[in-house]
Amino acid sequence: MDFFSPDQNEINPYSVTSLMKEIKITTLFHVFESSQDLPADVSDLMEKAVEARKNAYAPYSKFRVGVALILDNGKVVIGSNQENAAYPSGLCAERVAVFHAGATYPSAKIVKMAISAASDTNPTLSPIPPCGACRQSIAEYEIRQDSPIEIYFMGESGNIFKSDSLRNLLPFTFDKNFL
Repeated sequence: MDFFSPDQNEINPYSVTSLMKEIKITTLFHVFESSQDLPADVSDLMEKAVEARKNAYAPYSKFRVGVALILDNGKVVIGSNQENAAYPSGLCAERVAVFHAGATYPSAKIVKMAISAASDTNPTLSPIPPCGACRQSIAEYEIRQDSPIEIYFMGESGNIFKSDSLRNLLPFTFDKNFL
């Protein structure tokens, strides 16, 4: 056993197995088989995300993402990924939309987010969630507004996943309380 040194008479001081505890985190997603199965308001929002995806500037990755947000004031804000030859200088569609909403409607809450992604080179048939940086940015807004953001995400076709909150996608959030 790894608890003991090779002579089996001493406890190995480098083993922490006996000190380890486990936690279990469960997340719940709803799965829609197609956009026709979505509630009408979400279907409309996803259509706007698909249209925004078509306007993505993705000459390097050939991976296009579109986002549409509905705010509590009824406004719809869209975003698409914007790449740059200096890769870190580009911005994902989710952050384009969230930052635009925050700058244009600073007191509005984001109620729902629809995300659609597609590749110019490969079929994208699985739901594509936000990347880690986008999850962190969405978390900042969800925590700031003190209400969950419903997030729907899909590839270019196929299943659509729904998360009732960003916390399903990022259960251990980093926020202002750690600063």
